[in-house]
Amino acid sequence: AVYAQDLLADYAALQTLKAGIKGKGFKGAVGTQASFVEILQGSGMSAAEMEARAMSRLALPTFPITTQTYTRQQDLRVQQTLAALAASLHKLAFDFRVLQSPPFGEWAEPFAARQVGSSAMPFKRNPINMENVCSLARFVAGTVSMAWDNASQAILERSLDDSANRRLFQPEAFLATDEMLRRMTRVITQMHVDEAAIARNMDIYGPFAATERVLMALVGAGASRQEGHEWLREHSLAAWDAIRQGAPNPLAERLATDARFTDH
Repeated sequence: AVYAQDLLADYAALQTLKAGIKGKGFKGAVGTQASFVEILQGSGMSAAEMEARAMSRLALPTFPITTQTYTRQQDLRVQQTLAALAASLHKLAFDFRVLQSPPFGEWAEPFAARQVGSSAMPFKRNPINMENVCSLARFVAGTVSMAWDNASQAILERSLDDSANRRLFQPEAFLATDEMLRRMTRVITQMHVDEAAIARNMDIYGPFAATERVLMALVGAGASRQEGHEWLREHSLAAWDAIRQGAPNPLAERLATDARFTDH
């Protein structure tokens, strides 16, 4: 649910961004429309009217003020929005990789019958799709700094030092984002959930989640919160030691046989 909430917020941000995209329009070399004013003399059409008619064909509004280009702040906002989406996808992919690791084993990517996890280690079942998502997400995040440089270092009416990198990072950021979404969709719709592993982990670690409710019950029964916290801490640390030695979690049994708890 947390992942979906973030992704829905990213979707809303993309819709807002899309609605606000503007073009330069027809404003000439430095944004004054001077050349178009000259060309259109005697035509009965103003430069502003010509721009409005042409841009309406593209269904694209224009910035009222530009230099040789539209403001590069728009490019920065685009990359920031894509980077935010990439962050949400990276978070989901990274957590997925953790939960697929053997100590957890609760989730797993689909694994084809003849898929090879490693040429050197035949036993491996690498989460290759989620690793790919994490890699691409870092790339998209890195484009924000270039867009920031372009926006902050656009000298006067415009320099050309943004042209080359924009041709690279703008389309590639969209392509990378598209690939992340495709891979994520494929994995989520085909993922394996290991209920046995979830039950095993709950048996091992679940009792610790109940300690807050036990503490609340103690306080409600008149015990000192500070003392109750210390009692629970002692038993919890002892339970951790037992788990490390391969024993079942003894926390519930320890609490049930401690008079400090049963007397309340």
